[in-house]
Amino acid sequence: MEKGRILVLDDDPVVTLSCKRILGAEGYSISTVEKGEDALNKLAKEDFDLLISDVRLPDISGMTVLKEARVIKPKTDVVIITGYPTLEDARESTRLGAHEYIEKPFTPDFMINVAKKIFDTRGWILRQAFIDEFRDSVTPLRDQENPVIFYKEGTWARPVKDGLWEIGCDLRYWMLAGNLMYVDFMKDIDNLEAGKPFARIYSSGGQGSELLAPMNGEITEVNTKANDVMVALLKDHLSEGWLLWLAKVLPLGS
Repeated sequence: MEKGRILVLDDDPVVTLSCKRILGAEGYSISTVEKGEDALNKLAKEDFDLLISDVRLPDISGMTVLKEARVIKPKTDVVIITGYPTLEDARESTRLGAHEYIEKPFTPDFMINVAKKIFDTRGWILRQAFIDEFRDSVTPLRDQENPVIFYKEGTWARPVKDGLWEIGCDLRYWMLAGNLMYVDFMKDIDNLEAGKPFARIYSSGGQGSELLAPMNGEITEVNTKANDVMVALLKDHLSEGWLLWLAKVLPLGS
């Protein structure tokens, strides 16, 4: 049974073939094009549930495709993928209506999770007890008011209020490396430096992976319940689409 129609726009045949193989095996109908104009023409003539588009294309920018696609087919969800992620592009893609901004390369499981997230019309609803206990420690993936606008290597960021940003980790991304145990902040860090580690996430085997800061800024608050929430999410609620925030940050210059 066909789950939905996906149009993949990328001039790299490795990417288009990978999406076709990975998502096709999950029951999605996949079409591929290499140029932005071809994608827009196809969208004008056919109905697709999801467009997956690269940013750098041989004719027009993926951002232009995103902007025009939202006019041509406003009901078609859009995911932006790129080998050259920047916070500026992440902001712009979300402003234009993209649901995700993802760095290449990505694992098969990660792309499957993204597609499932987009096609899940039920939303993500946790049991009331979990919400009551951890309401302030998790972030819904599809928060329309304050969407996640930056995602790279399992680390995400989003603006919240009063000029602050939340940054955190997507536990499903790190689950691919093995069973997770806990998150530990770097010692004596009050300020973040973009691209530098601010925390480590550890597996049950004791292997630690660095979480890299997506921006420069001052840490104003840390999530003291992060490890309690991690246990709860991994036990019962990981598939329901919640992200773990680790720190609230005031970007430098704010």
